[in-house]
Amino acid sequence: MQRHPFTPLLCALTLLLAAGCTPTVQIAAPSEPITINLNVKIKHEILVKVDKEIDTMLDENSELF
Repeated sequence: MQRHPFTPLLCALTLLLAAGCTPTVQIAAPSEPITINLNVKIKHEILVKVDKEIDTMLDENSELF
């Protein structure tokens, strides 16, 4: 049985094409750090708590004002 002269070339080309079709996944870190600003929520909770304490204090000491 005699081989075709282009068989090795055809095999190499097929391997290159198959290697080019494999998917790649790249993971890169962000250039800036991720920041989450929670100051608004914390400030709101503190203000509500202080408002409730002031209301309670004014109710207990209504003769002050």
